[in-house]
Amino acid sequence: MAPKAIIAPSILSADFANLGHDCSKTIGQGADWLHVDIMDGHFVPNLTWGPPIVAKIRGHVEKPTEGFGKGTFDCHMMIAEPKKWVKEFKKAGCDLYCFHYEAAFSSAAESPEAKSDEKTSPKELIRYIHDQGMLAGIALKPATSVDVLWEILESEDPKERPDMVLIMTVEPGFGGQKFMASELPKVAELRKRYPELNIEVDGGLGPATIDQAADAGANVIVAGSAVFGAQDPSEVIALLREAVEKRNGKL
Repeated sequence: MAPKAIIAPSILSADFANLGHDCSKTIGQGADWLHVDIMDGHFVPNLTWGPPIVAKIRGHVEKPTEGFGKGTFDCHMMIAEPKKWVKEFKKAGCDLYCFHYEAAFSSAAESPEAKSDEKTSPKELIRYIHDQGMLAGIALKPATSVDVLWEILESEDPKERPDMVLIMTVEPGFGGQKFMASELPKVAELRKRYPELNIEVDGGLGPATIDQAADAGANVIVAGSAVFGAQDPSEVIALLREAVEKRNGKL
């Protein structure tokens, strides 16, 4: 049976002048997680925020009491050297550190100021995130084949397997883009092979596209403007949740 529905509004669409308030309010309106988009201007052509901002909003949202629990900070690391920032985001309050497969063959240095000629790998990076006490996610850009994940998901060592896979349904870097249904076969293949895996979709999700994503097997739903721009965000969150639960037999 597929895992439960998890609704993770993207704070990229929140009111930046009232970010802490908006994050707390969204959890109160029924959101499970907050999707925190971290962009470095290198891996993607945009900049957002770093650990100090995440630490500030963490003070407005109670940390989860269990893995995948309410209040999880799902940090989507659209950065060129993800290993360097694991410890900093752990200190800032990140619960789930989701790096991009495409950036996972970068520096093995363990801090922003450090340098290393050694390179990391997806499985090594997942192990490292787990060793820091966080959940680990791995994300794919639209151009990346889902086939790259099979070896990782089949690792004999559970510490090298991700807790979540994120399939991008837009090109990473900017909010408000059109949903790419062409990426849903990746979700369907993942769900077929791994019935209990948390599969997240991010990009262009809202009432008009949730049924397609849910039909494919996604259970973690990232929605930005569809939630934060709604007249009644709680109604939209409930609609997204119902669409997923209907398809996984929980309703």
